[in-house]
Amino acid sequence: MLFDTHVHLNAEQFEEDLEEVIGRAKDAGVEKMVVVGFDRPTISKAMELVETYDFLYACVGWHPVDAIDMTDEDLELIEELSAHPKVVAIGEMGLDYHWDKSPKDVQKEVFRKQIRLAKKVKLPIVIHNREATQDIVDILKEENAGEVGGIMHCFSGSAETAKDCIDMNFYISLGGPVTFKNAKKPKEVAVEVPMDRLLIETDCPYLAPHPNRGKRNEPAYVKLVAEQIAELKGIEFEEVAKITTENAKKLFGIN
Repeated sequence: MLFDTHVHLNAEQFEEDLEEVIGRAKDAGVEKMVVVGFDRPTISKAMELVETYDFLYACVGWHPVDAIDMTDEDLELIEELSAHPKVVAIGEMGLDYHWDKSPKDVQKEVFRKQIRLAKKVKLPIVIHNREATQDIVDILKEENAGEVGGIMHCFSGSAETAKDCIDMNFYISLGGPVTFKNAKKPKEVAVEVPMDRLLIETDCPYLAPHPNRGKRNEPAYVKLVAEQIAELKGIEFEEVAKITTENAKKLFGIN
């Protein structure tokens, strides 16, 4: 059975055919998924989904691109929801230097606030990193984020950076890019990261794996990610599925 640790089933891309998408995920062997809410509307929709489906869990936080929009009330809402039995992590949070909507200093402040909140409520964190690796690693160290640990979501860094993150009590999560023909780094990471620190995800509706690249991604395709990792590591698909699922359940505290 597979565990997709990062989905956006709360996105508008799934409004028309959510039931069919979930059905295809089940058929592909996807046992559990974590729906990520990263602003008011997506958090609200994520909570609605986890109340409806027993195999869905939620991660709630504030996205770095929208850091400038976050209020004290938003942080309070995240803290309030952290007590919900199906909220298993705080995030996605982090830094995104690709888009310039939110100034870097604002992003860093919002990132730090969420790490502190996660430590207070004792939940792991989910990290979004785009073109900001060194600053993210520095902040995680300064804030002692290893106390709660978490996930380097859709990891795009080097095998060396992956090792640094693992040393800080983080799991490395790989998605669609590991299947891309020209994706050298994710393939190296897949080979190097020990199985007990590896997770899989789709980040759907984004980053669909080969051969669906460029189309809408969906949870069923997490199987393609697991198959690629198995091939790169020279082990059975079933082993990748089993261990990554066990890792996810352990991290999220799901029995």
